[in-house]
Amino acid sequence: MRRIYLAIFFLVSIFSASAQQVDFVDYFTNATMRIDYHHTGDAVSELVTIDHIYGYDKSTTGWAGSLVHLIDNFNNGAYYYKIYDAGSGRLIFSKGFDSYFKEYQTSEAAASGIKKAFHESAIIPYPNKSIIFSIEKRDKQNKLNEIFSVKIDPDDFYIIKDEIKGKGVTVIKSLDNGNPHSKLDVAILGDGYTIEEKDKFEKDLKRFTELLINHEPFKTHKKNINVYGVFKPSEEIGTDEPGAGIYKNTVLNTTFYSLGSERYLLTEDNKTMRDLAAFVPYDAIYIMVNSPRYGGGGIYNFYCTFASDNQFSDYIFLHEFGHSFAGLADEYYTSDVAYNEFYTAGLEPVEPNITRLLDKENLKWKHLISQGIELPTLWEKKDYDATDYKWQKERREMNRHIADLKRSQASKTEIEAAQDEYNKKDKAHSDEVDKYLKGSKFWNLVGAFEGAGYSAEGMYRPMLDCLMFSKGTKPFCKVCEEHTIKVMRHFIE
Repeated sequence: MRRIYLAIFFLVSIFSASAQQVDFVDYFTNATMRIDYHHTGDAVSELVTIDHIYGYDKSTTGWAGSLVHLIDNFNNGAYYYKIYDAGSGRLIFSKGFDSYFKEYQTSEAAASGIKKAFHESAIIPYPNKSIIFSIEKRDKQNKLNEIFSVKIDPDDFYIIKDEIKGKGVTVIKSLDNGNPHSKLDVAILGDGYTIEEKDKFEKDLKRFTELLINHEPFKTHKKNINVYGVFKPSEEIGTDEPGAGIYKNTVLNTTFYSLGSERYLLTEDNKTMRDLAAFVPYDAIYIMVNSPRYGGGGIYNFYCTFASDNQFSDYIFLHEFGHSFAGLADEYYTSDVAYNEFYTAGLEPVEPNITRLLDKENLKWKHLISQGIELPTLWEKKDYDATDYKWQKERREMNRHIADLKRSQASKTEIEAAQDEYNKKDKAHSDEVDKYLKGSKFWNLVGAFEGAGYSAEGMYRPMLDCLMFSKGTKPFCKVCEEHTIKVMRHFIE
């Protein structure tokens, strides 16, 4: 990468250009550039280094994104990558995102000084002239500051322009509504499906495509959505469960127990994921994991995962897409998570659906507040907490017991009996939560309900319940739905 040089960066006046409309053809061609880089560090250190840069022309997947909305004005995500025209310094493309590395920075391992490297990618339209690729990160005041920049010449002969090909890869158009430039393009990649389970992958793909387009707000906009399935057989069925001593040879190397959380299902193999996704135009990536175990994960403008065959798979599929596509925060607060101080104390989070309520007069969702409701809204939190914390303790113990049985290679019958007992109790608790919340006098009202963003105190959510709060078949709350529609329009207009 000899002709890629670190940039010496721009004057403050340049940034005013971001407010102007960018004409796509002035700066880009109908092709895709993928910038792969390594993100390395611990809780207090951070280093970005370029890995490889790829170019995909219009004869393969072209550019999937909008030709109109090139600047991301959502002000969401811990990071932004920004593309500047190297000649004029004008901002011509940007995108907010979160990263696996950022989550690692909040872990105990990172706090103890253990450095770790993660692979990430920036996907941009292919520039027709030299650009500056910049990464910015939020500081403790949520202000974005540049942490890395590099100049990229689109004619650099080190940019890899191999034909997209791969042995055994099958692309299935699960939902085809036309031109990717004016559609939300969703790629669903399979992991843990063997060649013998190709039919199962296709059935699962169809099932979850139907789920997506029959849930609001996607149902209303289903004519503006394309869904592609990408199948490549794994050597083994399932995924890794390190806590149970189970490791599987799969295409995308997904694993439970990510960052130490038994239900957190992610992959660190970003390169393989991007190589597989490159077979189709995409704005968002799902990884569908062939497993009956409860779990998933979603990272904003990165990817999301879900297990295909759990009793709550429908919920996981939609909940995790709320994270990865719309940048919605988790609204729950009683479950164990792998983070330490995920949200800075005393600072308003950037996510649209949680707040510290530091300024009641200018609440993010004040235009949706129900008439006459108090802020904060004093709901029946004490009774809810007592019941839910009790279940979380029992749930942890049951999951540890199941993992111990698997690790000790107990009989299949014994493991299934323990899993069935857990599933019944988990469903019963979910039903109990639904019934309790629906019985509240605040049901279906918009206010500011304490308990959100992994914090029992000092953080608030818009409504009592939401797809981002508790498990089960339910809608997004009004705030989450409104924001998701805004993000969709960024891709379909």
